[in-house]
Amino acid sequence: MNGPLLTVVPDRADSVEVYNLSRGPETTTQRVRRLQREARLLAQEQIEAMGRDLDDLARRAQEIAEGGEAYAVGVREMASRLAADLPQKAQGLRVLLNRSPKD
Repeated sequence: MNGPLLTVVPDRADSVEVYNLSRGPETTTQRVRRLQREARLLAQEQIEAMGRDLDDLARRAQEIAEGGEAYAVGVREMASRLAADLPQKAQGLRVLLNRSPKD
């Protein structure tokens, strides 16, 4: 029997709103507010992912900085500066994210 394929959905119960169909259709204002909440959640997820990416790049830069003669001197120096700077940038993103208003 060929039924629909099921997809695992990540558990985000803290940010998921279930729409009660018995309430009737959404008004335009309700829909705008719901879409704005969803957009803010997506933006937050993207910022969090960017912070993780910056942390990963900092680790890679540190590996290159410590890579010895396999890497050119200028590359090691730049990687060393990035390894020092990127974690601060990631932390700055997290601070700004935590300052933003929550719903």
